[in-house]
Amino acid sequence: MNPMPRRLLLLGAPSAALAALALTGCASTDGLGHGDSAPSVSVQPRPEAVWPAWAGKTSRAPGAEAATRQPPPQPLRGLKVGSGGLTSMDVHEILRADPRTKPLADRGMIDRPGQAGIRPPMFLDLTGDKKPDMLVAADTESGRSVLAVYTERGGKVYPILFTSGRSLSVETIGPDLLVRTPCSEGGEQAVRFHWDGARMSTVSDIKNYKRSPRPTGTSGTTGTNDQHPGPSGSPSGSPSPWGP
Repeated sequence: MNPMPRRLLLLGAPSAALAALALTGCASTDGLGHGDSAPSVSVQPRPEAVWPAWAGKTSRAPGAEAATRQPPPQPLRGLKVGSGGLTSMDVHEILRADPRTKPLADRGMIDRPGQAGIRPPMFLDLTGDKKPDMLVAADTESGRSVLAVYTERGGKVYPILFTSGRSLSVETIGPDLLVRTPCSEGGEQAVRFHWDGARMSTVSDIKNYKRSPRPTGTSGTTGTNDQHPGPSGSPSGSPSPWGP
């Protein structure tokens, strides 16, 4: 049994906290009206590493299943969740029941980067039901990692996210997950996943490229920052965790 870190158990932060604060309304041209009190300022959530030791700089973008044109996730066969919830279950048993992670299920546990095996499972409330969901990551000898997320409903285990990438690091932003991987041409890609009622779906996919040194006598910039909306209109298969 893996203890649930208190600091990682989110309590369903409202999605409104993810939007930038906008102050609107009528007021005098010189600021607050007579007798008005200053509006409160909400603190915006900041990225927090799920596995801090693997949170360094992050070849290849993590794959994500499209949220649309797909049937809802089906429960894993042969598993029944007891009164202790997902935190009381054996991580190897869950990985063994999931066809996508079964090849990794018998690997040993690891406690630091640079090793092949299964990271300690983490527990977060990503679905907003005030129950911890299980996050499992496995690192392979090739440097590629796999992330799987599971939730529990009605005593059954449902897979709600599967993604992979090289040097994969995972952070939280409020109730969302941010998965970072390095780009082969430099910089990194960050994919943000949000619970849509059925699975963790992609809400943003951003590539940040490093700026190249500017040659003497030239103007302009060579760095780019490309933002790609998540694949909301067409499905995309998850890449093989053991691919190149």
